[in-house]
Amino acid sequence: MIAKYSIAIDGPSASGKSTVAKLIAKRLNYLYIDTGAMYRAFTLAVIEAKLNPENEEESNSLIGKIDISFNDQFHITLNGVDVDKRVRENDVANNVSYIASYKQIRLFLVDLQRKIARDKSVVMDGRDIGTYVLPNADLKIYQVASAEERARRRYKENLENGIETSYEECLENINKRDYIDSHRSFCPLHPAEDSIEVNTTNMTIEEVVECILKIAEKKGLKADE
Repeated sequence: MIAKYSIAIDGPSASGKSTVAKLIAKRLNYLYIDTGAMYRAFTLAVIEAKLNPENEEESNSLIGKIDISFNDQFHITLNGVDVDKRVRENDVANNVSYIASYKQIRLFLVDLQRKIARDKSVVMDGRDIGTYVLPNADLKIYQVASAEERARRRYKENLENGIETSYEECLENINKRDYIDSHRSFCPLHPAEDSIEVNTTNMTIEEVVECILKIAEKKGLKADE
């Protein structure tokens, strides 16, 4: 039987988790699962249904009524439609923390994440992968960066994707997201006790990838054939 491995990458919003996780998955030939995009997709579904994302009961009404998955390009899909770019826009970004704080939605998506991860080597990133979603992951990384650096990265990413924004707006959103994520009652943002912290503030993406790959190698994780 071929061994299956799991890498959990946690950390605050815009710390570069998704970019790094995707590259590591490609290098190791693992399946990449962007859990943040799943919460964004649910948020988009709430918005498109003209429900209030700040209302937990209204948002919960969509549980079991929408399909969230990934296509061959690792893009998030909502009811079969590629929404990978749409979920990065400001209306979704400004409301996803509310959706992510609702216990029933988190249980619904965590169950889906675990089903996707079953029987496959995976790299999964999010807020509570190592502490809750995959507590037995073979490698747990807690990726951090300063709020200012994260806002700069998000601002650059938005511009590249044609999303109108400002640096100040990005920084405000980052600080708001950090507060909500760290104060929510259900699985608040914090590193797993056995995680390894990687501060990416002054590192390039490739330097972060190489750093984590070296850690994975030391732990005996191997690429899938």
